[in-house]
Amino acid sequence: MPTPRRLALIDMGTNTFHLLIVELPAAPGQSPRELLRTKAGVRLGEGGISKGEIAPAPYARALHTLAGFKEEMELHGVTQVRATATSAMRVARNGPALVREIADQFGIEVEVIAGGREAELIWKGVRQAVPLGPQRQLIMDIGGGSVEFIIANDHEIFWKQSFELGAQRLLDQFFPDPSGVLPAAAVAAEQAYFDTVLGPLVAAVNELKPVGLVGASGSFDSLADMQLGRLRTEKELPPRTELALSSFQHSYAQMLSRDHAQRLELPGILPMRADMLVVAAVLIDWVLGISGITQIQTSAFALKEGLLAEMLEAK
Repeated sequence: MPTPRRLALIDMGTNTFHLLIVELPAAPGQSPRELLRTKAGVRLGEGGISKGEIAPAPYARALHTLAGFKEEMELHGVTQVRATATSAMRVARNGPALVREIADQFGIEVEVIAGGREAELIWKGVRQAVPLGPQRQLIMDIGGGSVEFIIANDHEIFWKQSFELGAQRLLDQFFPDPSGVLPAAAVAAEQAYFDTVLGPLVAAVNELKPVGLVGASGSFDSLADMQLGRLRTEKELPPRTELALSSFQHSYAQMLSRDHAQRLELPGILPMRADMLVVAAVLIDWVLGISGITQIQTSAFALKEGLLAEMLEAK
């Protein structure tokens, strides 16, 4: 029998590194068999992204995480690797040095992708999890370094844009208080900032009138966990979750009224996201306000699933 073709997909985000290992189908049209789905909180943008660099501690965490991923790939007999990196690697002065070091140490060639390409792959991943249907939906992926917005239905992208205003950047800019309290003035300043920089999104929403919001991965997974009242592992996440507007509003109010230590006690909140989720929720609330959208779904699938879908389509 021929050796099974096993593919590893690595998504090196600004907050989280993801690894997906699948066994590719022998015949066209068949589905791949998932062997491993895992992630690690690397916080690649911590302490440096707003200065245009990857700081020494997250740089070291990235290499440590990839050493673990490499071990998993060897254990699973991976025969092909596709690795992508997004905002932090795109903009950091020492991003190319990290890419070279990853290639030298682990033999992994990292493709640093542009924001528009990232948005396209997110849409391709989301539609594997969420039945978008014929009506236009606003898809949103809040990363640590950038946020991607896509207005699309199941068959077509009508508009997409990536903005370099991810959760780590917003944290650095609007949330400097070490106690983890976000005062009302900081919330107002963050919202005013969105009014200034997200004009293209407002224009696109007004023209294309999406009927629902689909939030991909990261912060939206955390909000779905808070709705459920417990943290779920990567394997436990269903592809799609309905996030009630009332649940989002309740979680948002809870987070705003607490400091860092008190947020850690909230059921379902991931410690790594205890502060980032607050600034992300301010953005989600602003988007709901400018769009009038009341229906929210979350997608556990995003960039890496989009890349897999694209590779399968090409065969």
